[in-house]
Amino acid sequence: MKDIAELISKYGFPIVAAVGLGYFVYYVWTWATKEIKPVLSEANKVLIALIDRIRMLDNDLIRLNQKVNIVLQLRKMEHDELTKKAHDFIIEDEKMPEPVPQEKAADEEKKEPKKK
Repeated sequence: MKDIAELISKYGFPIVAAVGLGYFVYYVWTWATKEIKPVLSEANKVLIALIDRIRMLDNDLIRLNQKVNIVLQLRKMEHDELTKKAHDFIIEDEKMPEPVPQEKAADEEKKEPKKK
């Protein structure tokens, strides 16, 4: 403390304060470059790797969504096709004459003998 008082009396307060602040800036600069910069560099590498993984997952989700949409479209087409076939079958069935029950047919054969 006595040394600082002697420096201030010899060079003046502004000069001693400027030297002290210069040393503080030097200390902070060396601390940041030795301690913080390597940690930030490593964090930056990890961040880039995570961004790449997110992009890959996003691409996978897009492809999966496209596949699901295609499967849903195919199912709808199959459903529409089966519905159309069922509808056509019902319409054809309505056009056909009603079948004669076997008992009724047997009674009619007994009444009318076959002509040769």
